[in-house]
Amino acid sequence: MAERRTVRGRPRGFDRDEALGRALTLFWERGYEATSVSDLTAAMGIRPASLYAAFGDKKSLFKEVVDAYGRTPAGTYMAAALREEPTARAAFARMLRDAAVHQSGTAHPPGCLVISAATNVTAGDEEIAAFLRGMREANKARFRDRLRAARDAGELPADADTDGLADYFAAIVQGMSQQARDGATEAELARIADRAMAAWPA
Repeated sequence: MAERRTVRGRPRGFDRDEALGRALTLFWERGYEATSVSDLTAAMGIRPASLYAAFGDKKSLFKEVVDAYGRTPAGTYMAAALREEPTARAAFARMLRDAAVHQSGTAHPPGCLVISAATNVTAGDEEIAAFLRGMREANKARFRDRLRAARDAGELPADADTDGLADYFAAIVQGMSQQARDGATEAELARIADRAMAAWPA
């Protein structure tokens, strides 16, 4: 009688990109602090050991999620508007209109991941709070650069407060994100965007 050999099966694999996408959605919906590792493994359809092996810890996974978010339309519309429009006024008007579209949450969770994920981050996760704050500050720096270039080109008055305008538009975008989280529709956010442009220097 021939000897029977037991063939061990290979551990079941998973689609890493798909799992990352599910983690992105969960962090976007709940924020960083309110999303536990068990929540993540349930949503991603993997075991904790697989999460740690593939992505590292929760912080590392979140940073990879934010990087992936930065390649989506919701994560690229600001840079695209600032880069592609011929005038600063057109760039900021488009940016705010696009914010209304992308933050309204018709095709994904409402609001901006980088803004909403920072809500209620505890002192123990200051690394994540600083990481998200740095991204928001980087966006504000892009606003300042575009506005200063516009002032130098004569698009804005010579005495225009470009730093103040950058702070203002950053506050508008962040406020629109919170309004979206509170249920504001795309049309309601678009009204905010249009009203915000009334502050553009004459």
